[in-house]
Amino acid sequence: MLRISELKLLLDHAPADLPAAIAKRLGVDLDDLIQWSVWKRAHDARRKSAILKVYIVDVAVRGEAAVRQRLAGDPHVIPTPDTAYHPPSGPEAPRRLRPVIIGAGPCGLFAGLILAEMGLRPIILDRGKVVRERTKDTWGLWRRSELNPESNVQFGEGGAGTFSDGKLYSQIKDPRFLSRKVLNEFVAAGAPAEILTEAHPHIGTFRLVTMVESLRAKIEGLGGEYRFRQRVTDVELDRSAEGGQRIRGVHLHTGDFLEADHVVLAVGHSSRDTFHALFDRGVHIEAKPFSIGFRIEHPQSWIDMAMFGACAGHPDLGAAAYSLSHHCSNGRTVYSFCMCPGGTVVAAASEPGRLVTNGMSQYSRNERNANAGFVVGISPADYPSDHPLAGIELQRDLESRAFNAGGRDYFAPGQRVGDFLAGSPSASLGPVIPSYRPGVRATDLAPLMPDYVIEAMREALPVFGRKIPRYDDPDALLTGVETRTSAPIRIRRGANFQSVNVRGLYPAGEGAGYAGGILSAAVDGIKVAEAVARAMANEPVHQS
Repeated sequence: MLRISELKLLLDHAPADLPAAIAKRLGVDLDDLIQWSVWKRAHDARRKSAILKVYIVDVAVRGEAAVRQRLAGDPHVIPTPDTAYHPPSGPEAPRRLRPVIIGAGPCGLFAGLILAEMGLRPIILDRGKVVRERTKDTWGLWRRSELNPESNVQFGEGGAGTFSDGKLYSQIKDPRFLSRKVLNEFVAAGAPAEILTEAHPHIGTFRLVTMVESLRAKIEGLGGEYRFRQRVTDVELDRSAEGGQRIRGVHLHTGDFLEADHVVLAVGHSSRDTFHALFDRGVHIEAKPFSIGFRIEHPQSWIDMAMFGACAGHPDLGAAAYSLSHHCSNGRTVYSFCMCPGGTVVAAASEPGRLVTNGMSQYSRNERNANAGFVVGISPADYPSDHPLAGIELQRDLESRAFNAGGRDYFAPGQRVGDFLAGSPSASLGPVIPSYRPGVRATDLAPLMPDYVIEAMREALPVFGRKIPRYDDPDALLTGVETRTSAPIRIRRGANFQSVNVRGLYPAGEGAGYAGGILSAAVDGIKVAEAVARAMANEPVHQS
């Protein structure tokens, strides 16, 4: 088969126009097309007066060899690549010790799925609860200002991505099409089939809940085992092991010890106590950059009109998204992060006395407002010390400031954009109704962030307003603070995916600094699971 890319048609084209365009691109008669299917579909809205649909299609055509030879120089017509998942060979016989995965987010879930499919019966530990119980606890914070530190937006089955926009795209290099494996599993678990063809697919929280449950059932059916409400408090290392120190197992908050010689660390970006425990044990951890800032909200109708013009509201377009970036005169970069069309700003705290925001959308994306992280990149040079965990100290400080500014009851501090630009506290909020629950209190956000962050934001807002009309409207709303854009640490690993100084420990996903979002975390989970399987296949089996 052949894959054709950059096939463009008008937004409201007729169904017959696509096969006609395929035949024209290949220079064949319509009758020569044996079959065709859409691989990806996107929109080109750069000209709002003539928005286009852009297709990638796979085609079987009569005389394919001749067509391929004739179009050999066309980069947009290539042989269809093999996108099937091909797992590596694992150990031939079961081992005494089963692989252990810490964390049941996207990374841990797919690491568990791959290991279970290979017959390795993984044990998946998570400090939180099953996804439906976790959802109830999360609503407890949103509705009653009651935080459960072990069951919230950050902790529990499904990970932080469960309460997000459910975006299923990333910028990772994916030559093996591992992301296709992830999407196929999601569809099998109940996701809409269109996520396979949309260029920017998303699912939304409600659908993610049922999908996570379905994938858990599949893993358990293959011999995997989940253990919820099992917080790992420490790791035990064998420092006398041949070739350097090696993992021996993990200690749990219950006092139990779970012996393991292959442990996948998929804890997510907010397991700060775990990072401290690993550092205290001598696991190599280093500081890395991340970003801090606020959430910004606009009526979705403003964004739709700015991005789509007269086509705003077209059923094929849905709620408009955006991506913005500006390099400031003070050397900082301000950019939009985790944009949620037709979504809500949510309380995402995981520690008492600290306040964090995030964004979330349902599949329909039909809520009143659009929201996005409005953040500034920072580096370890900005942290309060050169300690590898100093980024966590900075996060905690900013989150404590936000908690106090909001009234110490998980209400968030908020400010109108006009007041923020003028350097004046907001006495009240304008017509943009905040979506954050339990609520927002008007105040001054500037004291919550370092001066260089505020300076960069005040420069970037008018710039973004020239790119998206009304982005810097005085009544647009800022809510603080956004500090969990990624982990401020990286747990360094080698080419074998194991920690550089602890054999058998596999840092993975967002918490280890190797992913950013649902899809990239899931793909990293697959890669790490494959590395575990290869290691288990090549190591001698110890029966003692």
